Amino acid sequence: MQVSVSTRHGSLQPGDQQLIVEKTEKLRRLFDRINAIEVTVDLEHLDNPKVEIRVSAEHADDSVATAESTTVIAALDSAIPKVEQQLRRLKEKKTGHRATGHKHIDTTIDTDEV
Repeated sequence: MQVSVSTRHGSLQPGDQQLIVEKTEKLRRLFDRINAIEVTVDLEHLDNPKVEIRVSAEHADDSVATAESTTVIAALDSAIPKVEQQLRRLKEKKTGHRATGHKHIDTTIDTDEV
């Protein structure tokens, strides 16, 4: 899995990029088929930085979450739950809609009821 962090209109403080990578790598525990995670930090308005997280997974559309806050890390902390919820919903769609096989259907007739 590849995590890329990019910034617009400025640069991150020392250590912020490593912290962003560590926090976003934890998304892997929710969905195994994640190919890449792209984090874009927009520092155009220094008092309200904007963070966008884009998660690419196999056989699925990209999950995107954005957030604004007073600091970059606070914006990241509010964007991560949004993308986590999208990944949980995606995993439920992929794994939760399987039909019961005909071998596992109980066809015995209860003789007490007849």
